[in-house]
Amino acid sequence: MRSRASIALPVLLAVSLAAGVAPAQDLSLALGEDVSLTGLSLQLFAVVALIGFAPGLLIMATCFPFIVTVFSILRQAIGLQQSPPNMLIISVALVLTYYVMDPVFLEAWQNGLQPFLRDEMPAETAVAEVFEPFRVFMMARTDPETLASMADLRAGTSAVVPSLADPPKSVLIPAFLLSEMSNAFQVGFLIFLPFLIIDLVVAAVLMSMGMMMVPPALVALPFKLAFFAVANGWTLISQSLVAGYF
Repeated sequence: MRSRASIALPVLLAVSLAAGVAPAQDLSLALGEDVSLTGLSLQLFAVVALIGFAPGLLIMATCFPFIVTVFSILRQAIGLQQSPPNMLIISVALVLTYYVMDPVFLEAWQNGLQPFLRDEMPAETAVAEVFEPFRVFMMARTDPETLASMADLRAGTSAVVPSLADPPKSVLIPAFLLSEMSNAFQVGFLIFLPFLIIDLVVAAVLMSMGMMMVPPALVALPFKLAFFAVANGWTLISQSLVAGYF
């Protein structure tokens, strides 16, 4: 059951996110009833395009942007350029994202996608039910000021969004992403501080010894790696990032 959910959920969620551009009642045309061959071809092209963008759209509504940004800042704070590689950072971020988002995925599967696959629910209702857990998740993590600022850029939404009632998807998703990036930079600043102190101490010691030609970053790197390894940094940071969502 979970494997079917992991395959079908991104597709239906992509359709639900695209519903901000196309009205939900028009989704029933995806079956192509009583339309021309050209219409069917265009609908097939739209469905294939949505399937291609589904992973990206799914990532936008999860905690992945926050986690991967923090890990990238952590790598820069340690002073490593290519270790761990980008693929490994993304893989760890995806695993932690699945750990955090598993209750949301399960709720979307049980309330929307599973009844839809059993022909117990129309597509319009299934789209709304699938997106609802993600909407609740994003609303809990979105900064109200950022949400209001994004609403002010579009006429007709500023009167609804500040009350946090039910903002449009095209407003909620950008506000959520900006809020997550802002939170990631705040966490990254706190992570950077201990490594910056190590750099300053090493630079001061080298200056006092008259070794001005020795790069402080090169000498400080082993100390930062030892400090991070002794403190079990990956586990502590991962636990802290995940605990912020519960």
